[in-house]
Amino acid sequence: MHERLTTQSYALRSPIKAGSEKPLLVCFSHLRWDFVWQRPQHLLSRAAKHYNVLIIEEPMFKAGVTPHMDVSERPQGVTIAVPMLPEGLSHQDVISEQHDLIEELIGREATSPRVFWYYTPMAMAFTSDLECDLCIYDNMDELSLFRGASQELLDLENALFARCDLVFTGGMSLYEAKKSRHRSVHGFPSSIDFNHFSQARSIHQDPEDQAKIPHLRLGFFGVVDERMDIDLLAEVADLRPDWNFVMIGPVVKIDPASLPQAPNIHWLGGKSYNELPHYLAGWDVGFMNFALNEATKFISPTKTPEFLAAGVPVVSTAITDVVRPYGEKGLVEIARNAKEVVTKVETILARPKDSWLARVDRHLAAGSWDKTWGAMHKLMLDSMGDAATDRPASSLPVYATTPAE
Repeated sequence: MHERLTTQSYALRSPIKAGSEKPLLVCFSHLRWDFVWQRPQHLLSRAAKHYNVLIIEEPMFKAGVTPHMDVSERPQGVTIAVPMLPEGLSHQDVISEQHDLIEELIGREATSPRVFWYYTPMAMAFTSDLECDLCIYDNMDELSLFRGASQELLDLENALFARCDLVFTGGMSLYEAKKSRHRSVHGFPSSIDFNHFSQARSIHQDPEDQAKIPHLRLGFFGVVDERMDIDLLAEVADLRPDWNFVMIGPVVKIDPASLPQAPNIHWLGGKSYNELPHYLAGWDVGFMNFALNEATKFISPTKTPEFLAAGVPVVSTAITDVVRPYGEKGLVEIARNAKEVVTKVETILARPKDSWLARVDRHLAAGSWDKTWGAMHKLMLDSMGDAATDRPASSLPVYATTPAE
């Protein structure tokens, strides 16, 4: 949720800055840069030190608009391009228009070094014929298990595995699931911007909309969608009406009317990345009430180390990449039902905090987004020499639909 540096729409232009010697990195993303600050933003804002980063988002549709790219810049040094398309196009025309707009923006051939970085396999439908020197799939979630996933997504992911040179996974359970599908798969679990979140340890003033909420406070931040166990939240809130639950984040893919309502459940909506430490500073316990379902089978929640860096103890459901390593190391309490949540919170409140926090800091010192990006970049540089000659040919025809003539 960062403000745009430039907001105008303008004719297509080269995203490569004049006089720049940096290679171009083109990211194809299903997530909006301005939505929630998470893995893509952490990594690509660091990539901008080494590359001209162009992020091509999913299209937006408006009645009567002429197809064009809305190109704008962000303070983190990245450029965002959003295909603007008229409403009412067929699926094939949507793909064809995206292909043509992207080809006009960056060209079919790589006239200078460029990297393609995919977060969504769906982009293969309109980019498979565009040249790059290095192709990367940063597989941050098992998208095929999310609500609404299609067979087309599975087919295009197979094509992306065939094309790409490197696969990064967003957690170790996802690495275990994908390591046999490609010759070069590397697990990169969620890292931590320690300096940002550790600010919470020295903040003593509540944001206005949190100030009137009594303690004890249990907090959650993140996207509110089918991955959240809202029934568990309701049960714990009912068991402990004197505890207050502060829930921060946008509601996506589920009906807001389905969210549990109670005097001690407080839905505060989305907050910016910069605001989060101010809210975390006022929480007694972090509550990661993830559902145990197909959509959460391989997730590695970024918020786990973020809670810990803020000095906030955590109770979580038994997400594999939270149990290992955080639960096994005693850094996070794992609960399997509402009564266990209550018991674990009471355990946290009864124990000395200093020794726990010292163990947390030793663990967090081993990882950071800077180190993660550095390790990824080394793999990229190592792969760049032979990537173009060794890459298997795409299994897709020119691109995945017949272009409109």
